[in-house]
Amino acid sequence: MKDKVVIITGGSSGIGKALAEAFGKAGSKILITGRNKADLDQSVSELKRKNIQIEGFVADVSREEDNKKMADVAIKEFGRIDILINNAGISMRALFDEVEISVVKKVMDINFYGVLYATQACLPEIIKNKGSVIGISSIAGFRGLPGRAGYSASKFALNGFLEVLRTELLHRGVHVLTACPGFTASNIRKRALTKDGGTQSESPRDENKMMTAEACAQHIYDATIKRKNFLILTTQGKFLVFLNKWFPSLADKIVYNAMAKEADSPLK
Repeated sequence: MKDKVVIITGGSSGIGKALAEAFGKAGSKILITGRNKADLDQSVSELKRKNIQIEGFVADVSREEDNKKMADVAIKEFGRIDILINNAGISMRALFDEVEISVVKKVMDINFYGVLYATQACLPEIIKNKGSVIGISSIAGFRGLPGRAGYSASKFALNGFLEVLRTELLHRGVHVLTACPGFTASNIRKRALTKDGGTQSESPRDENKMMTAEACAQHIYDATIKRKNFLILTTQGKFLVFLNKWFPSLADKIVYNAMAKEADSPLK
């Protein structure tokens, strides 16, 4: 990964920031994006103090033009693009019969269309350099989670897109990785949208019992080195994917009961 140019969307915190550190410590040149300039600047400063070559660019992945500018900035700063990590994402929690459709649309705009915009903007360089496109998906892209209709739909769509992309580029030397963390400690649940588009603010799950963002990032880094097609993380995540494939009715009951135990669960 030395001297490879890596773009990471949503790199101000959580898995994105941890990925910037993992690739940066291996000698990659990093460009991270985020919507909040203060958070972005703080993360860039912190990572630069660790001798990581990194720049930040304020961008909203749901805006096509921002993604085009992001690719241009990477080429201007570093001369090339080798790896795109589509990490930016948002979650939601509400029953479908109560949620405003605008909330689902916002989740899709960021989690799915944001990936399309960023990938199309960076793809010419990645094809030229036989690089990698990485999508940070979720176990929710294999198994729908109650209360997360928009989030699960966006991740199912993302998995399908990445499968298409991998097949289309099969003979062009491009690596496409679908990375599916299980529950990982991050801010995504605190920033999750409620049924009317507000912010949840508190995580409904015990973040201390989850895989750390740093451990997750290291697994994704290793999978990139090995040019793997799929990465499914945590024992719980692997079990759920297996269970849903072979025993879907049992998976329905187990998933329902597990999500109903969350704090302030909409299923109660």
